[in-house]
Amino acid sequence: MTLREGDPAPDFEAVSYTGDRVRLSDYRGQVVVLYFYPRAMTPGCTREALRFNELLEEFRRLGAVVIGVSTDSPERLKRFAEKHSLSFTLLSDPEGRIASLYGVLKRSGKTRRPSAERVTFIIDWRGIVSKVLRNVRPAEKHADLALEHVKALGSQA
Repeated sequence: MTLREGDPAPDFEAVSYTGDRVRLSDYRGQVVVLYFYPRAMTPGCTREALRFNELLEEFRRLGAVVIGVSTDSPERLKRFAEKHSLSFTLLSDPEGRIASLYGVLKRSGKTRRPSAERVTFIIDWRGIVSKVLRNVRPAEKHADLALEHVKALGSQA
């Protein structure tokens, strides 16, 4: 299933790197930038996370939250967040259930380990997918594109 703009965002529950259980529905009434990435600690995913972190106050000022999702363990995500002083939520999806719900699950490597494609979903305050950013590259200002769409969404509210 491929999730498209205008579709309701599937609810889910996952564990964050802090050990908290997080549900997407906890953020109803807010704009959510839900970005999937393949693997913490890799150069591209690190650049991407650092840029989201740099722009975090702007996202917050616009009433948006940023949530990163990967198939990494909570322990790996904790090391990633601490090493880079990340201030937004990172969720662990080790079996790829959330990635599958959003149509971004892939299997890679010899072990066919589940991972997520690099795709971002901007979910409006009603829980509707308002924008899907596919085929983005972390070095090409992925977080900046997401911020542009959050700004545009705010002006339509």
